[in-house]
Amino acid sequence: MIVDSLEDNKAEEIVTIPLSGKSSIADHLVVATGRSTRQVAAMAMHLRDKIKASGRKSPAVEGLEQADWVLVDAGDVVAHLFRPEVRTLYNLEKMWSADLTPSSVEGGAPGAKRRKPNKA
Repeated sequence: MIVDSLEDNKAEEIVTIPLSGKSSIADHLVVATGRSTRQVAAMAMHLRDKIKASGRKSPAVEGLEQADWVLVDAGDVVAHLFRPEVRTLYNLEKMWSADLTPSSVEGGAPGAKRRKPNKA
């Protein structure tokens, strides 16, 4: 549902990283890019609304005011939504999986999944 919501909102470079055995903070990490602060904020609000509408507990959302990097914590899945420059700066994919970088192609580190870019 999270990846589908991000795809519907034209997120770019969507990557999912399984965290089982790496961290107790969540089961999966989703990283995606928006082209502007306005798009990042909209993606986060739509994602929050879809999670709530599904009957799940309302997710914690941080960073919405600046919308350079917004974290949506849905419990078992944590989504990080970035503007391109901020994503490059923090490079979360590298931190969680040394073999996966934002510029890598489909595949990368074991278990990581990169979505193909949306065609506008």
